[in-house]
Amino acid sequence: MKNYIKETVDLKAGAEVILKGWVHVYRRMGKLGFIDLRDSTGIIQVVCVPDEMTQGADILDDVRSEFVVSIKGVIQERGVKQQREDQLTGKIEILAKELEILSESETPPFEIVNEERQANEELRLKYRYLDLRHERMAKNMNLRHQVIKNFREQFYALDFKEIETPYLSKSTPEGARDFLVPSRNYPGKFYALPQSPQQYKQMLMVAGLEKYFQVVRCFRDEDQRGDRQAEFTQIDVERSFVDQEEIINMLEAIMIKMVEVVAPDKKIMSVPFPRLTYKEAMEKYQSDKPDLRKNKEDKDELAFAWVVDFPMFEYKEGDERWGAVHHPFTAFDQADLAKVEAGDLGEIKAKQYDLVLNGSEIAGGSIRTHSAEILAKVFKALGHSEEEVQSQFGHLLEAFKYGVPPHGGIAIGLDRLLMILAGEDSIREVMAFPKTSDNRDPLMDSPSDVSKAQLDELHLSLKK
Repeated sequence: MKNYIKETVDLKAGAEVILKGWVHVYRRMGKLGFIDLRDSTGIIQVVCVPDEMTQGADILDDVRSEFVVSIKGVIQERGVKQQREDQLTGKIEILAKELEILSESETPPFEIVNEERQANEELRLKYRYLDLRHERMAKNMNLRHQVIKNFREQFYALDFKEIETPYLSKSTPEGARDFLVPSRNYPGKFYALPQSPQQYKQMLMVAGLEKYFQVVRCFRDEDQRGDRQAEFTQIDVERSFVDQEEIINMLEAIMIKMVEVVAPDKKIMSVPFPRLTYKEAMEKYQSDKPDLRKNKEDKDELAFAWVVDFPMFEYKEGDERWGAVHHPFTAFDQADLAKVEAGDLGEIKAKQYDLVLNGSEIAGGSIRTHSAEILAKVFKALGHSEEEVQSQFGHLLEAFKYGVPPHGGIAIGLDRLLMILAGEDSIREVMAFPKTSDNRDPLMDSPSDVSKAQLDELHLSLKK
């Protein structure tokens, strides 16, 4: 049975272990061989003395970096001068008794050991499975796991139910282009990959489930940049019978606890988190996601802040029409309903709230309108005909006929949050298999051509 490297530090000298992993570095000093062995939990030095080995001494000359090997040996303390206080296993090493090569490796296209000599991003993403062997990238993947684990545990403790929603859904206007999926069974019709589970989670509130969350993939066909990808991950949250203050207080407490547990080396600048109105943020910082750090270069300082009182509507100059700033399901004060009916949309405030961190929006949400009648008036004010509203949102309006609780929620942008916690400059560094900045996947060589037979089966033809 395999022992993990991190377990060796809890064993006594003389204990026998079986370690399996990758050769991180291999050195020969005369007849002796020294293997820095790596597995998913750490690195340890293995000393190979031919006279001490009952198996594998004859293949010491064959071992190379990134070979996968099995080593049976015993734990021994390093000499005092050889001990490394900066390493988990720096005080011990393994004296090899048996060595077996499980899998050989060609020379990688870039170095795994030397993090300072990074290959260009195209090459790193083409060989992402090798890039993820880098210590920094492995730490980022572990951080991602730990953050998701902590969020899950906290939401479970608050009695939230984790519920999955569909990826094949309906195309609705939500601010970015949809990714469309043609239907083979219904020629000429399309599914869409969801930009968020917004309507599904609201219908879960209609269903009476009251507390929902989900770690969910979202899809938006938009231009890429450092903090944006075509597919990304949200921690999606919705609750019934809540107001804005309850949602803000709940998520603030969850975020503080997550940092304490997962990133204790980080310092939260201010607790409780400061609150700014949208107007204050724009006037003082010229941004609705201001960076409140005293030292903008300090990646260990976390300056959380809430931005509230967003405009409900904005005039879209290019389209020459009004649109919702967040989405049309966002609630507003009932006193402003007359303004909506009159088309006087410029001064209406939304019950919307964003959580910003070090100059990035990492969460956003709102209290939702739970009246079908008010929603219909909002859609009318935005210039949608009754036919358009029924076609795109009829299913939600129909659900709202059957007893809708007041509800609201928030979505955490997991990738952006992780980017900041990891001290990275791009969300691509905290995603296992991201796309390039121009939305390609060099690893899988996608997007790619498909056969004419596949297109014919979907009743599609391509323009030349």
